[in-house]
Amino acid sequence: MAVAEFVYNSPPIRVVFGFGTIGKVADEASRLGMRRALVLSTPEQRADAERVLRLLGDRGRGVFAGARMHTPLEVTQEAMATVGRDGIDGTVALGGGSTTGLGKAIAWRTDLPQIVIPTTYAGSEMTDLLGETAGGEKKTRRDPKIRPETVVYDVELTLGLPPKLSVTSALNAMAHAVEGLYAKDGNPVLSLMAEEGIRALGAALPAFARDPRNRDARGDALYGAWLCGIVLGSSSIAIHHKLCHVLGGTFDLPHAETHAIILPHAIAYNAAAAPEAIGRVARALGVKNAAAGLFDMAKAAGAPTALGAIGMPEAGLDQAADLAVADPYWNPRPLERDAIRALLDDAWRGRRPKAASSE
Repeated sequence: MAVAEFVYNSPPIRVVFGFGTIGKVADEASRLGMRRALVLSTPEQRADAERVLRLLGDRGRGVFAGARMHTPLEVTQEAMATVGRDGIDGTVALGGGSTTGLGKAIAWRTDLPQIVIPTTYAGSEMTDLLGETAGGEKKTRRDPKIRPETVVYDVELTLGLPPKLSVTSALNAMAHAVEGLYAKDGNPVLSLMAEEGIRALGAALPAFARDPRNRDARGDALYGAWLCGIVLGSSSIAIHHKLCHVLGGTFDLPHAETHAIILPHAIAYNAAAAPEAIGRVARALGVKNAAAGLFDMAKAAGAPTALGAIGMPEAGLDQAADLAVADPYWNPRPLERDAIRALLDDAWRGRRPKAASSE
């Protein structure tokens, strides 16, 4: 098959991957010229952030442990006050998407260098995307300043990740690659990365669901999340991320769980419009039907399957459908209000997606 014309930009991010790589954080800070680095975390990970501060030695200035889900504007403003008061010249974000988002929000406002040390499979560390929430609405932007300079992947830091969070985080990462396969600006390089990322995560997910400290599975999952993050950072997003941004920003639903629930339904929605892309998802997972197979895999691994079970009010489904089509992202199949409302109802009730004839 002839390769169509395409454009591919390789993200200029330094990646340090392995076991125990957190011990290299001071060297990485030195490479970026940091002398007064601020370590970022959620309140729950303050102790781990304090450890990073100690590892930074005289290049560390302090810890801001106030990161929150969906990057609320008020938290960013509080962190920015610390940055200004303490003369911060770089940030080191330890944690999942919430902490990475805070580091990005600071970088977008200051262009300070960033190091990210992921402890989940969020994948956002590999992108120039920032989603911020203000006034109950989550908006996204892209800017080169948002992309971190260095990412330190330490598989050891994921060994203690709780099984349920591990599974939902892995599905969140998988969603990045799925959308890259049918993105309007996709290309053969990204498709290879996407399929390999989905394969690695799909193989790792049941293994660490059974044994959370399975080092091989954890390594494969972090590798897969890295690939999926590259895909997200190099292509556009579509129906899946649009719905998750609406549900998270407007209804304050938990990020990874929302992605885990919506993904099979987004795949089913696009199956007939993007058969080649959805077929690659099925091949990577080793299933006949991508949507139903992923739903079954997620459910067997302990992931939630119903929006109603994670706090989404049934009365809010109409509003969510309206918001999704009010400012739609490009998608292989147009975002049709009635079809989106039906998708959301299926997701709210936890129905297994129906098989698509094109798969």
